[in-house]
Amino acid sequence: MVGREHGAPEPSLRERKRERTRQALIGAAAELFARQGYDETTVAQIAAAAEIGTRTFFGYFAGKEDILFPDSDARTRATITAIADRDPAESPVDVLLRALDTVAERDADMVSPMAAVRMRLIRTVPAVQGKALQVQLAAQREIARELHAAFPGELDRAGAAALTGALTGAVSAVLDALMDEEDADGTDAGRLRARMRQATELALRPWRAGGDRAGGDNRAGGDKGAGGVRDAAGGRRAPARADHGEHP
Repeated sequence: MVGREHGAPEPSLRERKRERTRQALIGAAAELFARQGYDETTVAQIAAAAEIGTRTFFGYFAGKEDILFPDSDARTRATITAIADRDPAESPVDVLLRALDTVAERDADMVSPMAAVRMRLIRTVPAVQGKALQVQLAAQREIARELHAAFPGELDRAGAAALTGALTGAVSAVLDALMDEEDADGTDAGRLRARMRQATELALRPWRAGGDRAGGDNRAGGDKGAGGVRDAAGGRRAPARADHGEHP
């Protein structure tokens, strides 16, 4: 789960009990998916393993696919909060890297048994592949919209979308590669954060101030072209390419 924000009130007893039940469901699902397979596991089995009723399960998750991505919405909210709380001196890249650092520091789901199971299922189960793409695209659209609104003089809509896609693609690629190297239970959280930071800095390098720039706008009157980050002279730094995967 994504940790409590600094200065947020302590959760109530009811909230703590609800979170324990939620984590029990996530843990039960991860164990069952790993042991007997995704298609072979039912919601009823997950609920029973967590010692709750099937109807109660649906008070936490809409179905099996949703329990695989338990903290996706929280990661998106944390990124949007970082954009809203930006320092005037921060660039779009600075804001996204700070958001990634915050999420990686607080989000236990990114280094967990469920993370390892999720990456394996994304590779092998079409329904999970489809859900992963749906989750990522929804997050990218929301983050890109907020990024464009926060930096209208630097990013057009396509540029904001490309920058966001580069971030999520880099994070997804690192997580996928690390799951190949070792299981999630043995993954060092600090090492994971360092690898994600390294990969995202590389992916976002074309957007850094003073980076390589593509040619200026060819439209009359300097109209916005597709997929650009504007510089003071009206030119555009070339966007990076990104793989699709899990978002920050």
